[in-house]
Amino acid sequence: MLSAEQIRAARALLRWDQAHLSERSGVSVETIKRLEKMDGALTSTRVSTLTAIQRALETAGVIFVAENGEGPGVRLRKERTIGNQ
Repeated sequence: MLSAEQIRAARALLRWDQAHLSERSGVSVETIKRLEKMDGALTSTRVSTLTAIQRALETAGVIFVAENGEGPGVRLRKERTIGNQ
């Protein structure tokens, strides 16, 4: 389950504003603002909304890291080079 913190962190890594995430995900800016103001896992949010946001961020290179004792997180996928495919 995505958290508000993961969405904010993913946008920061990509240097996207909320409007850009809205365009890429098809989720309204107002919904993104509302979600990002919450704390923790977004359990009361529609699965389709979270899926759209997650898919947009993953397509842009974000990897969501599951809870591992230190809390959930995000990181960027390594860029592939011609010799590293």
